[in-house]
Parts: sequence; structure tokens; C-alpha cells
Amino acid sequence: MTTPDTRPGTTPPPAPAALITGAGSGIGRAVALALAGAGWSVALAGRRADALEETARQAARDTDGATLCVPADVTRPEQVDALFAAVRDRFGRLDLLFNNAGTFGPPVPLDELAYDDWRTVVDTNLTGAFLCAQAAFCTMKNQDPRGGRIINNGSVSAHAPRPHSIAYTATKHAMTGLTKSLSLDGRPYDIACGQIDIGNAATEMTGRMQTGILQADGSTAVEPVMDAADVARTVLHMAQLPLAANVQFATVMATAMPYIGRG
Repeated sequence: MTTPDTRPGTTPPPAPAALITGAGSGIGRAVALALAGAGWSVALAGRRADALEETARQAARDTDGATLCVPADVTRPEQVDALFAAVRDRFGRLDLLFNNAGTFGPPVPLDELAYDDWRTVVDTNLTGAFLCAQAAFCTMKNQDPRGGRIINNGSVSAHAPRPHSIAYTATKHAMTGLTKSLSLDGRPYDIACGQIDIGNAATEMTGRMQTGILQADGSTAVEPVMDAADVARTVLHMAQLPLAANVQFATVMATAMPYIGRG
């Protein structure tokens, strides 16, 4: 993001516009607050309108930046289309998509995982991410000035899975393929794509880590966590790079979590 020209008589450029999915809690909320605090206009998407409004209220306490709340289910193509139309109508363009919406699914042995639970994880984590990336790609390709950035929320599970996580782990491996393909296909249109792999940020999804979670050796252990704001600062850094530069993959994790050497 370039520094605005504030000389007398000049018109400041509009704030860059970001869309965050899963913005009602956890990582999504932390990233929304970081972007808003840095002067971005932020569209907040998620299934719970009340949670989005709470994120917007928190952002308003610290910044005058514009926010837009759009309740949407990213697994529904028509709702994704409406979401991106709302962003274009409000902000005129899209400079950043943080593809963050996701779910872990029930932590059960593979042979006990219900088909419907598998489909819920795949539909949310993979299909939802694809639908949003496709809509962002179309918007960024056709806007003027052309281009933008997509940051996908991966996971350290894309490298080292946990026990009883087959649906989540499979989708996060697939997210890496999505990231690489988006990077390649976006190249002619000034669309950059990177991925952040997160380990043990303190959110609702990781609550079990603070009370005891199954390890690869069959034991149960409490794991260290980190503040979600630490993740948000990394996303902000990636977002603020000029489009000529890209963080392709970044890993941000609680320093002492059992990841290096897991298993």
C-alpha cells in the first residue's frame, strides 16, 4: 500500500478494499481489525450477522475506516456472487481477499467419520475457498487499475497432520494446490496469491489445545498457543506488499507447539 499524496490541493486516493471470509471470530476478526487499523476499507463476510456486527463495532473503536457486513455462506455459489457484488457496489473495487472461512470437523477416528461431516469440511474449506477465489479473480482481472491479492488460510496440517483430522488435513493440502494454481493463473493479470499456514492461534477452533489434545503417540497434552493478533500482523505485511512482490508461503506458529518433530 503506497503512502497517500497529502499535498494541498490533491485528492487522497481511496483506501484499498479487502474482503475477509470467516470475519466474525478468531483469525478473521483479528485480521479485519489489523487491516482496518492500517486504513483499509474492510468487507466482513460470515454466516452469523451478529458476529460480523461485533467485529465491525470493534473496528470502529480504533479506526474511521469503512466496514461492510455481508452475511454469506461461502458454500453457496449464489451467496458468494451476491457477496462480491455488494463489495463492488460499496467500495468500487477489491484489492485483497483473505480466504479464511473454515471448519475442522469432528475429531473422530477415520472409520467413524460420517459422510455428511466429510462433505461439510470439504464444502467449507475447499469449495468455499474456490468459489471466493474465483469471484475475486474475476473482479480483480476486470477492474481498473487491474490486479489484486488473494491470501489463503492454510494450516500446518498441510505439512504435518494431527490424529483424527483426515477431512481437515485433506482440504488444507488441497488449499496449497489452490494457492499455487491461483498464483500461476493470476500472473498475467497482476493477481498475486500467497498462503499463510497457522499453528495454534488462540481461537474458538483451538480451544481443545489449551485443555488437552490427542498427540501422535496416543497421549493427551496441553499445547502452547499464540495470540491471533500475531497472525494478523503477518497477514497485514503480506497484504501491504506491492503487487510486484509476494509472500508465497508463510508459517506462523506458537513457538513451543509440538510441530517440528511432530509424530
